[in-house]
Amino acid sequence: MLLRWLWAAAFLAVIAGSLLPADSLPIRALSHFGVGDKLQHFAAYAVLAFLPALHERWPALAAVLAAVVGTGVLLEFAQNYSPGRSFEIGDMVADTVGALCGLVLGLPLRA
Repeated sequence: MLLRWLWAAAFLAVIAGSLLPADSLPIRALSHFGVGDKLQHFAAYAVLAFLPALHERWPALAAVLAAVVGTGVLLEFAQNYSPGRSFEIGDMVADTVGALCGLVLGLPLRA
């Protein structure tokens, strides 16, 4: 149950982080870490796939993975409406690769 709450919190954080204006305090703070945009996308979506991979059954896991990748695509389009943010296909690729890697890393650790 705890993993589901962590996943929900991470999912909401990814949505918020994706839609915040570029000049918002959280986005500016992230830029000070010197971590590239694509690596941020990769890591966020890896977490979103890793947590369910630890405990969900296959039908639910497949649905979560599809929802995570679909959310990444939709959020990328939605960024066109957030000040200072822009649509990038490279971000969608990083989201998808991150989700797949999170899944692959989580599966061997299943309980």
